[in-house]
Amino acid sequence: MRVKTGYIYHIKDEFFDKINDKGLMINHENGRARPTYFTIKDKDILWFIPLSSKVSKYQPIIDKKVKKYGDCRSIMIREIAEKKSVILLQNAFPTLEKYIDHPHTINGAPARVADNLKDEILQNFNSLLALKKQGINLFFTDIDKIKEMMHEELGK
Repeated sequence: MRVKTGYIYHIKDEFFDKINDKGLMINHENGRARPTYFTIKDKDILWFIPLSSKVSKYQPIIDKKVKKYGDCRSIMIREIAEKKSVILLQNAFPTLEKYIDHPHTINGAPARVADNLKDEILQNFNSLLALKKQGINLFFTDIDKIKEMMHEELGK
């Protein structure tokens, strides 16, 4: 499978069993493979950013952060595949291609986000990584520990 930044994928349960991090979102809900993940390819590591349909749950959280800090880069609400989706950058985590279960498809074609949205997500994600390097961690998972585990699997 050729994994590309900006496409949407589902991940195998095996990854969640291996990592066992309380900050990771549940992979299955009501018997459906959820959530879907926006993917960033970074050399041999993939970054997965969960997508959610629960706009009404996250809008007040965004509003509160905007009121307090002036903006919110850790959660975004945008249209993806003609539906409002919540992009949960705060729940991002690194993984490997071997843990991808399958690409998300719409009418048989692999789903991807529009280029301008992909660029906005990448900009916000890189901002969160830069803040983390400065000691301000907005990620819910231990991304350093998970990344180290992924590198160990790769023999690095």
